[in-house]
Amino acid sequence: MLYEVRTYRLKPRTQNEAMKRFGEAYESRKDFSEISAFFYSDIGPLNEIIHIWPYEDLQARTEIRAKAAASPNWPPHMTEFLDEQLSEIFIPFPFTPEFKTGSIGPVFEWRSYTIKPHSLGGIQERWAAAIEEREKLSPLLMAMSTELGPLNKFVHIWPYESLNHRAEVRAEAAAKGIWPPKGGGDELLRQDNKIMYAAPFSPLQ
Repeated sequence: MLYEVRTYRLKPRTQNEAMKRFGEAYESRKDFSEISAFFYSDIGPLNEIIHIWPYEDLQARTEIRAKAAASPNWPPHMTEFLDEQLSEIFIPFPFTPEFKTGSIGPVFEWRSYTIKPHSLGGIQERWAAAIEEREKLSPLLMAMSTELGPLNKFVHIWPYESLNHRAEVRAEAAAKGIWPPKGGGDELLRQDNKIMYAAPFSPLQ
């Protein structure tokens, strides 16, 4: 399984209309394949939407996208709202193979780390050893690393009940020494985060 993460930067004050048009077009697009999630930014980089598409492999992605593009209803008619588009292919960590569905948010923290080359294996091992205790406080939605696009990058997404819940969980995890995993701090080159919410048509909320 792989995930295509498409990040679109929109013109200011167009986010709601862009999502409306996407949601309308998605009713036809999901006949070919469904999204795992659709987020919009609230804190951090503004005017941003992220849609995540699961595919069995790159060949399946090519075939499905070709079929969808032949439909008169896809892609969404929102070109006038777009400033930037980024497509990345991610491979999930072994312990997060698929996205959950249902009501697990509504607040989602998207954390993106750039790491030193050849350090991913060690990071995955440390995460695997620590994640069980961390998830006793709140669940991990997804951890995944880039295969195509900017390399040496991994993203982890955490759902929370509220911003206060996020602060409480993170404080408790740090106080108990549960999280972050021990070691490997020198492998991190850059850390970014943002707070996202799910669009009404997203399979997870």
